[in-house]
Amino acid sequence: MDFISEDLSLYCENHSTQEDALLRKIDRETQLKVLKPRMLSGALQGKMLELFTKMINPKIALEIGTYTGYSAICIARGLGKSGKLITMDINDELETMVREFFEESGLAEKIDYRLGNALDILPDLEGPFDMVFIDADKINNEKYFDLIIDKTSQGGIIMADNVLWSGKVLVKKGQKIDKDTKAILDFNAKINEDPRVENVLLPIRDGIMMARKL
Repeated sequence: MDFISEDLSLYCENHSTQEDALLRKIDRETQLKVLKPRMLSGALQGKMLELFTKMINPKIALEIGTYTGYSAICIARGLGKSGKLITMDINDELETMVREFFEESGLAEKIDYRLGNALDILPDLEGPFDMVFIDADKINNEKYFDLIIDKTSQGGIIMADNVLWSGKVLVKKGQKIDKDTKAILDFNAKINEDPRVENVLLPIRDGIMMARKL
């Protein structure tokens, strides 16, 4: 995910609203206790999600992939008074940690945290969703999109994380492509060709695909 130099990345962080104590705590605890801590959204992406949420002002936001709750708290902080976030994750081993973070944030009442396979949970959700953030297993990105696009409100925003996949999307001739990279390439092409949305791929952190439903 290192697309810009460490110095430039630090400059960006130093010229953005800083993490508060809770977000720093979530970052620290994730780094110390959880596998694959690089999956954490982090300061720049977290603040971006918060600001986008404030601009979109969703009545219902949806997050596929809670992990340790960093991004969910950022989204919840951007919600209006009556806004609600539904977030889901398949890893029940993180439940206690995540629920404690949600309680500490003071936003637990705004966050509907569900455990289980998103492919099983999504068909039973009614929506409409005004904002969706997809940040789970990349193999199923297309399936997640197909399950939520008709439940997304007109003008609603769908975002998917890690769509640059540490630069692996730049495939050289004759290069062997692993299944996760292929899934991301197929997903990016699918969104770019879908007439139901207009989209932009943002080179933020590991890449965010943003699509607006027409």
